[in-house]
Amino acid sequence: MIYTLPIRVYYEDTDMAGIVYYANYLKFIERGRSEWVREIGMDQLKMKEEGIVFAVRRVECDYLGSAVLDDQLTVETKVSSVSAARLVMDQWVKRGEELLFQATVTVVCMNETGQPVRLPADIRQMVH
Repeated sequence: MIYTLPIRVYYEDTDMAGIVYYANYLKFIERGRSEWVREIGMDQLKMKEEGIVFAVRRVECDYLGSAVLDDQLTVETKVSSVSAARLVMDQWVKRGEELLFQATVTVVCMNETGQPVRLPADIRQMVH
């Protein structure tokens, strides 16, 4: 299943050339993951209270095109694999059908001291 989040490009998202600053694509896909988590019913605040948090471990990305002020974009998020303590997600930023940015993001589950921990069984079920 692919989760889609609409995003509008604001002036603050652009650089001096008038195009979206490269690092903002990482913010866009973070928003996509955060909204996907809400959509499937995962409560990250409750997880944190229980001593479990998610952290990005790796991002592999390609910049394929440029968005500009006022563009309406979509961020698509899809889980590609789940293991005991890790989620790997594919994400795309598009303007209509045009692919502007793509990334594979590895997110790990950690405890309060930064040690890897297993994803709770209920969360593994939510993300499948």
